[in-house]
Amino acid sequence: MGGALRSLGNSTSAIFLNPAAMAETRVYHVEGLAQVSPEARRQVYGGVVSDSVTGRLAGSIAVVGGFIDGDGFDRSFLDARLALAYPITERLFIGLTGKYARIYQEGTLGAGSAGGLGESAASGGLRDPDDTDGGYLPIVDEFSFDAGLVLKVSDSVYLSAVGQNLTYPGNGLLPTTVGGGVGIGTTDFSIEADALADFSSYLSTSMRLMVGGEYLVGNHVPIRLGYRFDQGAGEHSLSGGLGYVGNEFAIEGSVRRALADPGATTIFIGLSYHLDAAGLTRSPAEL
Repeated sequence: MGGALRSLGNSTSAIFLNPAAMAETRVYHVEGLAQVSPEARRQVYGGVVSDSVTGRLAGSIAVVGGFIDGDGFDRSFLDARLALAYPITERLFIGLTGKYARIYQEGTLGAGSAGGLGESAASGGLRDPDDTDGGYLPIVDEFSFDAGLVLKVSDSVYLSAVGQNLTYPGNGLLPTTVGGGVGIGTTDFSIEADALADFSSYLSTSMRLMVGGEYLVGNHVPIRLGYRFDQGAGEHSLSGGLGYVGNEFAIEGSVRRALADPGATTIFIGLSYHLDAAGLTRSPAEL
């Protein structure tokens, strides 16, 4: 959906976009994630557990990591998150995510090209002065947090507000963003539009706009389309996806293509198991 899920993105997606959305539904899901971008030589893998069924306080934990451009930047990273959400009323939900990110860079900008700057503070990673083997220190080693809320205006209309990386790390690898969205969702159809202000990725504050929709065919097959515009990069992207969502498990995939020359393609795959539907958990009312 082009990233437009800050109002409707409950369950395992909420920990990445808006933790407050976890409290919208009553689920217990475990999901494995994979993301691959061939042009950027990027691979990301991880998992999420989201529980909003065993108590009023919803919780989620996620750990993802990966590798980017092994022949150039040669970055590797680990991202760990813990999120909590609580329904203040039946129509107002709040959430908070604590985050830790650790990123290494062992290559250089423009490696192998005439324009590369080689081993320098501007283009390379951070050498560890105490490592005689030429090891590296992390270029990012930060704790931060996200905070958000969701207002359920009616049974089908949701409004959201969220801030991410609110400790203001001051770099584009952990950008501080503030924004929100409006989503309309029914049993078979949903559509959402989000807007963010990005304070860190570029020299000046830039906007990011996202619009996406989903139609559920036969109560099991979601078909999704999305659009995203990044003002700072001057980049438009289109995305599409589908999957199968059953009572006890779901498998979903999507592809995003940047409309640039050269463009980049990113493939996303998720496989989730639903413990609540499998009868492996019980809500407090059943205890």
